[in-house]
Parts: sequence; C-alpha cells; structure tokens
Amino acid sequence: MNGGAWATRRRVLDAAARPVAFPLGGIGTGNVSLGARGELRDWELANRPDKGASLPYSCFSIRTQTGGEPAFTRVLEAMPRPPFDDDQGHAVSGFGLPRLRDTRFHGEYPVAGVEFLDERLPVSVFLTAFTPFVPLDVAGSGIPVAVFRYSVRNDAPVPVDVSIAGTLTNPVGHVGRDLLHFPTFEGTPFNEARRGDGLTGIRFGSDLAGESPLAGSAALATTDDGDVTLTHQWVTSAWQDGIQRFWDDFRDDGRLEPETRFTLDDEVHDWIPRSRTGSLAISRTLAPGEEHDFEFLLAWHFPNRPRAWQGNIRLDDTHAHEVVRNDYASRYDDAWAVAADVAGRLPELEAATFAFHDALHRSTLPDEVIDAASATLVALRSTTCMVLEGGVFAAWEGSFDHAGSCEGTCTHVWNYAQAAAWLFPSLERSARRTEFLHETRDDGRMNFRTNSVFGNESWDFRPAVDGQLGTIVRLYREWQLGAGDDFLRELWPHAVRALEYALREWDHDGDLVLEQVQHNTYDIEFHGANPLSGSMLYAALRAAAALADHLGDEASARRYADAATTGAARMDELLFNGEYYVQRLPPRDEHRYQFGDGCLSDQLFGQTLAHLTGLGHLFPPEHVRSAVAAVHRHNLLERVADHDNVQRSYALADDGGLVLCSWPHGGRPALPFVYSDEVWAGIEYQVATHLVYEGLIDEALEIVRTVRARHDGVRRNPWNEAECGNHYARSLAAWGLVVALSGAQANDSRGELAFAPALPGDFASVFSAGTAWGTVRIASGTTEIRVLGGRLDASTISVRPFGASTAITFQLSEPTSTGGVIRFRTENE
Repeated sequence: MNGGAWATRRRVLDAAARPVAFPLGGIGTGNVSLGARGELRDWELANRPDKGASLPYSCFSIRTQTGGEPAFTRVLEAMPRPPFDDDQGHAVSGFGLPRLRDTRFHGEYPVAGVEFLDERLPVSVFLTAFTPFVPLDVAGSGIPVAVFRYSVRNDAPVPVDVSIAGTLTNPVGHVGRDLLHFPTFEGTPFNEARRGDGLTGIRFGSDLAGESPLAGSAALATTDDGDVTLTHQWVTSAWQDGIQRFWDDFRDDGRLEPETRFTLDDEVHDWIPRSRTGSLAISRTLAPGEEHDFEFLLAWHFPNRPRAWQGNIRLDDTHAHEVVRNDYASRYDDAWAVAADVAGRLPELEAATFAFHDALHRSTLPDEVIDAASATLVALRSTTCMVLEGGVFAAWEGSFDHAGSCEGTCTHVWNYAQAAAWLFPSLERSARRTEFLHETRDDGRMNFRTNSVFGNESWDFRPAVDGQLGTIVRLYREWQLGAGDDFLRELWPHAVRALEYALREWDHDGDLVLEQVQHNTYDIEFHGANPLSGSMLYAALRAAAALADHLGDEASARRYADAATTGAARMDELLFNGEYYVQRLPPRDEHRYQFGDGCLSDQLFGQTLAHLTGLGHLFPPEHVRSAVAAVHRHNLLERVADHDNVQRSYALADDGGLVLCSWPHGGRPALPFVYSDEVWAGIEYQVATHLVYEGLIDEALEIVRTVRARHDGVRRNPWNEAECGNHYARSLAAWGLVVALSGAQANDSRGELAFAPALPGDFASVFSAGTAWGTVRIASGTTEIRVLGGRLDASTISVRPFGASTAITFQLSEPTSTGGVIRFRTENE
C-alpha cells in the first residue's frame, strides 16, 4: 500500500503534540504506543499497565547516501520539544543522537501514520503502523503484534542508498530501572538471531521459568528478501559501548555486523547491566522516483497472568500465587510463532483492517462521531481488557498508570459500553455467561464485580441496581446479535431470578417504582424513587417480556410487559417535573449523596438502552425528549473554568463538558452525590446517543465535539479517555452514536436487519450485525449493502430513508457471505 495513501486531514498533529500515544496491540495482549514524534513509548507488553515505561534504545533509525556525498544518519523520530524531561539527559535515553526536524502524525484508529520531515533528507518517509483489527474476529484482532511499514520514496534525481534499522532492548523480565536508568530484570534475558518461516530477525527470550508471570518472549523481524543484516546482541558494558558500536556500524554503510564478543569487560560483574539489545537493518538502493516499503514486525508473547485481580477493590485473591494463561497463548508458542503467523497472513489481515478503517473513516457520519467512535475502540485493546484461556472475557473499569483500576468487569460501568457488543459479540456473550451462571446467587442477587473468572470466591457486596437490570437488557441485546436460542435458554432462568430480585427487594410496596436503597454507578446508594433506577427497570422488563415471548412463556411475557407499562406510567407521574425527571426522596430524608430536584445527565439511561435494542419509548415520547433536551441545556458547559468542582477534574480551564448533574431550579443538597460536578466522557456519549434517538442531532453533535476538543492531542491524548483510570470502559459508549445515526437494528434470531438514517442526504456507514459486518449506502433511491466479513443470515432487510414515514422491505432467499453485495430500490416518499 502506498505510504500515506489512506491518511486524511481529519486529525493531523505535529511533533509538539506531546500527549499523543497511539496504542498498538490486540484485544487482551498489551500494547506499545506510537508518539507524535514517531517514537515508541508506554511499553505495556507483560499483562499490566505501565504508562511512561520505556525500553532504552528501542527505536528505528535511517541512513541515506547519495553518490559520493556524506551519509545522512538519524534516529527516525522528530527532535524532542521543550520543556525537556530530566530523563532525556540519561545516556540510555539515546537522546544525544541526532533526529529529524519534524513529523506530521495521522491517527485514524486502528491505523496510525507518521510523515517525517527534514529538508536534508533526500527521500520521503511515511510510516504506517497498525495491529490487525477484524470485526467479529476476536482471535484475528487479538494478536500481540505491531506492524511498522516505512514507505520510502526517492525524490532525488539520482539513486539513493537507504537503510532502516529497528532496535529493540529485550523486554522479557523487565521490572524497572536502576539509578543510572539502565533497565532491571528478573532473570537474565538473552537474544538470538533467527532465520526461517519466511522471516529474518531476532528472538528475545529469558531464563525465567515458564510459569513466571514475567516469562515470555519478543521478536523483531522482517519478511524483506533483500539485503537484511542484524546484530542480534550489542556488546554489553557498564558504559555506552553497545550503542556506540551500533551507531558507528550503521552510520558506516547501513549494514550491521554480528558482535563476536558480547561483553567488553574481562569478567561479568553484578554491576554490569543485564539488558540485551539487538538491531535489524534493511538496505536498498532506490532509483529516482522508486518507492520501497521497509517493513518490520514487532511481536511479543507473555502467556501468564496472576490468577487473581490484585486490584484496588481488594477482591479475594486466594489463587494469586497461581497463573492463568492468556487466550492468545493457546494459539502461539512464542513471539516468533506470532510473527510467522502474521507474516503468512498479513495480506488478509491487512485487507480486513483497512476495509474496516475505510468503512468507518470514509463514511458520511459526522467527523466528530467518526473521531469519537474510532478513538474509543482503543479501550477494547488496551490493558483494561483481557481474554483468558478458553476465550473468557474479563476487564477492569480502566487502567491506572501501573495497575488496573476497579476490577471485576463491573456491570454498571460496562452497561454503557456498546462497541464490544456490536463489533466483537463473543466478548459480551462471555461476560453474560459469567454474570448469570457464576455471579448470580440463588436469591437473585448479582455480584456486580466478578471474581469467578479467576476461580476465587465471589464478592459479597450489595448488588448494583443499574448493573443488575442493565445486564438483563444486555442479555436481550446479545440474543438479538446472534447468540442463539441455546445461549438464551441456558441463561434465562438466572436472568429471571435477577429480575424477580429487583422487583422484590427494591420495590417493597409493589407499586413497580423502585424506592429502596439502590447501589449504583456513582458508588453510593440512592434512596427513594429516581429515574436512573426506574428507567433501567422498565427497560429490563421490556427486554424480559420479549425474551419470555420468544421462549413461549406467554404468562411471564404478559406479566413483564404489563409491569413495564404500569410502572413507567407511575414513575412518569411521580418524577416528571414538567421539564425533566427528578428524585423523590423519602420524607424527612437525611441521607447524604442524593440529587433530589437535580437534572441528572444519565437520568434516562435505561431509555437509551431501550432505543439501542429496539424496545421503543418507555415513557411518553414528549417527556423523554424534554428531559434529554434539558440535560443538554442545563448540564453542558461551554467552559468549566467558572464551574465549582471539588471533585476529580477531567475537564479543566476553558475545556467544555457535560457535568453529571445540575440544579437549574435550586435545591442542591449540601452534600450531593459524589462525582456530581465531574465530567465523564462515557456519559457524554450516552447522552449524545440518546439525543440522536429523540431527533436532537445538533445538540448531540455539540456534546461530541466538546468531548473531542478536550482530546485534541495538545490538551490530552486523543486515544485515551480517562475516568477512573486510562482507557476507561465507559467511553466505549461512543459506538452507540454509530448505531443511532444509522438507525441500525438487528435481530439475528428472527433474520431481521433494519436501517433508518438520522441524517439527511446520501448516507454511508459501517455496520456490524452479530454474524456479519460491512457497509451500508443509501443514495439516489438505492440501498447497497456490502458484506465485508462473516455471513449475513438476514432474510428481511428494511430501510427507512431519512424523512420517510415508512420503511421499504426487501426479502432475501439465502444468506450473503463475505464479498456479497445486496442492492434494492428504496425511494423516498
């Protein structure tokens, strides 16, 4: 692929964008990130977060020579920009070596690009970096690898000799650094040259025992069949002998010589660093106008995790001395096997990755929605998520800099996330199985933090009302998106117990309005009737009614449907204040941390879930529209500098943001619920999604633009939306905007697929519907659906073009496989 051919001008940043860190890595594999200067940063390969972690000398370098002119040799990064860090002065940083003048960073997740700029460079250089991302394919999107392709074009009128070298310090067993910033290790790492499986490169290993959580391997390799040389291990010394010899060797002719002696000291002393660094170089002579791709594969393999969360919530860690393997370790023996597999399948994996990239980034969705929906996908492939052996999905809420944040695949946080369900439904199915089969007790209480994934004792804590009820709606969603009737029948009895618990324990007077103590996503207890809990109840009842009907339980279906209608009407009468829904506190209430007459941003979160799953309006549509419009009107701040907030600050100074609650008509409690003055991107995306469903498109897009302005690459990293930790799971709510704006509804069990775009004009978007994914285009009275992956089993497709009052239905006689195209007429009225 031509260097930079995919890049657009949607988000282009220069080398001064210091917050930029674009993670490369698969689902559950860990990451290494690419910075705006083209540097590698935040090495998080060994199953734990490690923001700021560096591997000395690990970088790419370029050497060019034209005729008899002196060679031009540089680290293939832009020069660092002030203010400089003290760490940059240490010898192991390598910052004393010359670099290029500037870069232009292009980020369109899952693909990053860096254009290198220097008037002294006789060639054009553009880096394309990615990890395969294939919707519906967790294994194909869960490979511990990063592809680095430097596309070099000779712009000179004469031939130019070009060499690019990749250098990696062995990461296996890396635990920190000493006073001189040399890396420290458990065990002793070793490097070895490898040729085979269509690869040339270096394998990085260690003498650590195979069951050690730090045991593993890495590989730096290329499939280039040209002039490839390597130094698999630099000379080792307490000083800078290794990098001196490498740089002199590379600068001399662009080719690397093997070291015949790995230590320059008479004997190895304890004070000689144990780090082992190796380099791999590709050399080519480019004719005038010729372009060549210098391609490197960086693979890693750290199979073992502690069999316990060991998190800040302090769930029981009985098995912490044991290990559990990552699921990818069942497919690969080591990092070299990873690299060999990717090399053999790269055309296929790359084609699917760029097909997804193009389907999203070349769609007609608003730019801010594309930016949000794509950037937040990083959370799925960050250290927040893991896939354990057997395909068991588990996740933190987010990732602190050096540890996970809030363990247990927390149901009330993951309620908001939409991306996994639509793009990788098997992950959500795994979570539903864990929650219902292992974390729902006999009395119907559901633990909202799972510990059973590690074989540990379940967490004995009060259930979360929003988490428990939302999980029932998500069961309905998973069934819609292809989980199948066997899956549903297995989990249904447990879902019934969870729903009956809610009706019994949170509604003591039986009026179908929840008023008992209700733990929730704000980490406190709501007392009395409130719209967040209520809307979640009625969405769960609607979902349960639909599932019971499908299973042939007419009595339960009728009971749940009637309860949803009756309860919603009572809540509407009780809590709607003429503008939005409020909390009805018990008489003479003295409880802290409530919101009372406040305008809660996610007051109708259950309604958002109902829209996303096709369950319709739970309350009078005019009241719902008024309430969510009030959230936008009262809670969206143009700048937070004038907003009082003694809590956490995810928006600062002249940032804008949607606060979690406001009191536009007074009545703010002396101590309102904790977090009430904060700004959470995940809830901003949830509210924006709801606004779309109520036809308030401009208001929705204003919120999304506000979030993305805070993550512009200068203020914050565009690919890291933090809440309680980095890459916070709630931000995955952004994918709901894609679903809402396309009006997508899928019911695989009934063979139904529908689209109803919320935007005027020609419409084109990515879609994913449980068993298939691809693109949908509605233009000039014609709908075209291209299946890019999986198999579309729908027998009925309906499309309601923007502005039309009815949908056009098209019948299919057989499934449509990958590569298939469906076209039919859909005229506007």
